[in-house]
Amino acid sequence: MVVAGVMSGTSADGVDVAVVRVTPGADGAPRIKLLAHRGFAYPSAIREAVLRAMNAEAMSVGEISRLNWRLGEVYAECIEKTATDHKLSLVGMHGQTIYHQGIGQKYLGRDVRCTWQIGEAAVIAERLKVPVVSDFRAADMAAGGQGAPLVPRLDYALFRSKTKNRVLLNLGGIANVTVMPAAATLDAVLAFDTGPANMVVDAIMQETFGVPFDRAGKTAAKGTVNLDVLRDEMRNGYFTQAPPKSCGREQFGQAFVHRFKSVCDAIAMSAEDQVATATELTAASIFDAYGRFCWSHLGIRAPLAKATELVAAGGGVKNTFLMRRLRESFGSLGVDVLTAEQLGMASQAKEAIAFALLAWLSCHGIPGNVPSATGAMHEVVLGKSTC
Repeated sequence: MVVAGVMSGTSADGVDVAVVRVTPGADGAPRIKLLAHRGFAYPSAIREAVLRAMNAEAMSVGEISRLNWRLGEVYAECIEKTATDHKLSLVGMHGQTIYHQGIGQKYLGRDVRCTWQIGEAAVIAERLKVPVVSDFRAADMAAGGQGAPLVPRLDYALFRSKTKNRVLLNLGGIANVTVMPAAATLDAVLAFDTGPANMVVDAIMQETFGVPFDRAGKTAAKGTVNLDVLRDEMRNGYFTQAPPKSCGREQFGQAFVHRFKSVCDAIAMSAEDQVATATELTAASIFDAYGRFCWSHLGIRAPLAKATELVAAGGGVKNTFLMRRLRESFGSLGVDVLTAEQLGMASQAKEAIAFALLAWLSCHGIPGNVPSATGAMHEVVLGKSTC
């Protein structure tokens, strides 16, 4: 089956489309071959609207509804441009997250957890004349999970090793890890969001320099990390919270960036120093998460492991400063830091491939969540189908 996976992440910078062929393997595990991949930047007006939608006070319900349908058209156009040489059987669309609350909060007398991804699936189904699976997170949350992370099912299918511990790191707007001891079974997989990846850095670059991101980490490389500010930020309660856990702009979005910049401006930190410190916060929080939650998990579950590898994917892989800091930190523990490309996968395509796989699983009635990662009470089939 040829499936297109569509992903637009918390960075809100654009759309990734991966076209893959998925077939059942002899052992029952799916086999995945990447046929095509393209990334598309959001037009500036659409990106501005998406960012406003993530700030509930800045957009009306009517405009969110219009944006939902407009994004359906955007996704359909991106899929068409990517799949020109392939006949699609199915589309898996993650949609654009505008709100995610994985932990219950009191609302109208009940604890409520919720998530909202927009991008109208019916538009894609009509335009491309193929079924679309969307709204993947809801079923996991209904089963008591946090609806995230969902990429571990792909990580397990493609990257588990009989001899090596592997930590799969995705550097999007948010950083998340999938922790797989050597020869792990699915129920031994640990996964969670570690905190911000590109989100805070992108926001500072946009506000200060008028550009959407720190290309190759060049701005951070010109600055100096303020260790006092870094230590204060690392006291954030999210970093010490035990998995399962997930986060997004609700924790590290506009309000966080405003406070962070206020602290930095109060002590006259240069813009370059602010970017360097925000980038180091990403590296430090990932390394801290490894020490708090991953190391013992790997050591207890995988005594026969010969080595441990950290395999990075996502847009943050292009940030040379960030990748250097990760290699320095993890190298001190003897952990090899690789990129997904070194294991045969395009870094930027990974999440889109994941949602193509999840759509294929849904179409075949196979569960797509990993309860040990999301905290769900049991496995569930993910997604809603639009034909």
